[in-house]
Amino acid sequence: MARRRPQVLIVGAGFGGLTLVRKLRSVPVDVTLIDRNNYHLFSPFVYQVAAGILSAGDVAPSVRKLIRSFGNANFLKAEVIGIDAQNSRVLTDHGSISYDYLVLAPGSVTNDFGNVTVRNLAYSLKTLPDALGIRNAVMEALERARWAEDSEQRRILSTFVVVGGGPVGVEYAGAVIELLRAVLRKDFREAELEAKVVLLEAGPRILPLFDERLAASAARSLQKLGVDVRTGTALKAIDQAVVELADGSRIETGTVIWAAGVKASPLGGTLGVPLTSQARVPVTPSLRVRSLPNVFVIGDLAAHADLPMLARPAIEEGEYVAKAIHSLMLDREPEPFVYKDPGIMAIVGRGSGIAQIGPFRLRGLIGWLFWLTYHILIVDTLRARFTALINWAALFLLREPPIRLDVSAERHQAPD
Repeated sequence: MARRRPQVLIVGAGFGGLTLVRKLRSVPVDVTLIDRNNYHLFSPFVYQVAAGILSAGDVAPSVRKLIRSFGNANFLKAEVIGIDAQNSRVLTDHGSISYDYLVLAPGSVTNDFGNVTVRNLAYSLKTLPDALGIRNAVMEALERARWAEDSEQRRILSTFVVVGGGPVGVEYAGAVIELLRAVLRKDFREAELEAKVVLLEAGPRILPLFDERLAASAARSLQKLGVDVRTGTALKAIDQAVVELADGSRIETGTVIWAAGVKASPLGGTLGVPLTSQARVPVTPSLRVRSLPNVFVIGDLAAHADLPMLARPAIEEGEYVAKAIHSLMLDREPEPFVYKDPGIMAIVGRGSGIAQIGPFRLRGLIGWLFWLTYHILIVDTLRARFTALINWAALFLLREPPIRLDVSAERHQAPD
């Protein structure tokens, strides 16, 4: 009788999970990829959807399309609700699935640090629906400001507060101030609206993962664009049209965007092992759960060597686990995982960016071009690369954000 092929079950179609599927295509295993969404989100571009630079389809290709050429892989859209590690089964809202090797790569979720007002009154900038919601909220705020007769109300509605000085907050603040200036000047010229963007960072400086001089350069670029950058300023609470700060001051605003941090997916809590402060799962040097040798954890959920919750560690971990599973199938213990850091980068508005690559420090137009080139190379589809290049060229040359639609889906009740 033919020997049954090992069943590899991957939870999460992000960078880590999708990379693993690709690397397993030549390994004699059967792969099942599960995700709650039927698309792979290119997360570095999420803020560009929120700022009207790219459309949702440009950053979220279909998972089935991406893996359909792999003969040993299939995709299931499902919500994972638990893990029965004792019986090697994953529990979903559509039933349970057995596995020989389980790889958890569910990513991360927004961390509001227990602040209920943030949860209820701020827009998070993490998922594709988040980005579309922010884009709609910004355009709606401008439309409401256009109709407001009171100048003070117009000022509040056209003030936008971005909380979080990490790459996402910095990149969105730079992109949205340029969007607002273009939109206001060209589309609301008779209304005399003057938009304001405030970036709040609780720490002593923005972009703490970057070299201090690069971070300072980014701060200057934001300020040159017109962003009010405030460091050492923590948000305390949000109350209707007011943001209360920890120092007792207040900012009147119509829209608050929360980009202040993430934590690991709550799926790690179903493993029954102690978690870190960011809800990450401690793993062995081979990225396995110590008490569960056939369960791997990669990406944002894995607590390994203090790696940041970024796309690159997830990609390298996905590549490694494919080799590790193959080694285990051959009864060989895999070598420890070693991360090869390619550097970090961020853009700060049109034609301005920073990059930290080993000993090299790039800024300005060179940093922006380096960011653009790197991200174009790792985008999943040719169509997405082409569309992104066209939209970036239009933004750079014409200063014209291409997408200004305020569109939300409405669910209509079926007739009796």
